[in-house]
Amino acid sequence: MLELRHLRTLVALAEAGSVSRAAERVHLTQSALSHQLKALERHYGIAVVERHGQTVRLTEPGRRLVTLARTVASDIQAAERDLAKLSGKLTGTLRVALECHTCFDWLMPIMDRFRKHWPDVELDLVSGFHPKPLGLLLQDKADLVIGSEHRPRRGIVFHPLFRFEILAVLPLGHRLARRRYLTARDFAQETLITYPVPEERIDVIHQVLRPAGIHPRRRTAELTIAILQLVASKRGVAALPNWGLKNYVDYEYVLARRIGKNGLWSDLYGAATETMSRQPFVTDFLETARRACFAELDGVVPVK
Repeated sequence: MLELRHLRTLVALAEAGSVSRAAERVHLTQSALSHQLKALERHYGIAVVERHGQTVRLTEPGRRLVTLARTVASDIQAAERDLAKLSGKLTGTLRVALECHTCFDWLMPIMDRFRKHWPDVELDLVSGFHPKPLGLLLQDKADLVIGSEHRPRRGIVFHPLFRFEILAVLPLGHRLARRRYLTARDFAQETLITYPVPEERIDVIHQVLRPAGIHPRRRTAELTIAILQLVASKRGVAALPNWGLKNYVDYEYVLARRIGKNGLWSDLYGAATETMSRQPFVTDFLETARRACFAELDGVVPVK
């Protein structure tokens, strides 16, 4: 009775936290996903999830099945990797360009894992700032671009990785520290510390501040830790992905607040040409990245 599709559904529920998001991730309707769960619970005579409004929580049996699912998924990925190697699809080049500076924090360990699994694939980062990173794919200057842009383009396939929240970062004792969330107007008198990229590439500017007519002073730093040090020393405020802030907030180095009542969210994709998207090592890299990020990064959810 227990099938691979059931395991994939339970993992999606564990990572997404709601039936609607999990259904989108495994390409099912909500009713079809619910039917799967009911059939599984009838067969074993035990509940695998508990429903709380729009959210779901795994029971102890459900968590046990998710542990099994992750083991099985890892074994399947390893088997597919071995089959690709046995078929002679061992070599190639994977040049990765990053639109997102903070991606370095989680990408480096994934690249190390990839090199162990695909030692004959030349893996490299495309250095430098690129105003139109997707153009690198069509110019054969990169094989994979990791970023938020996903407008349809001929010849390019977008592979969803995850959705994350961008939080305002404040120094301890800041005048806005008691706010539950910040509005565009709250940034008006602040110095906004960002990476040295154009404004249209900074979500808080082009999605929140510019539409509201707010143009704060801006200061730049190339490294995430440098931005956090500037904020902590009360040189300004920042807006950074939630996954990179947890440790700094937990140790009371800085404060983090939502931007807007519903938060400011962004989606991350891996973009590659149609030809590269069919390469086994590219598929494996993306799956490894997706699985590692959902397991290790704080607060990420599936792309809607």
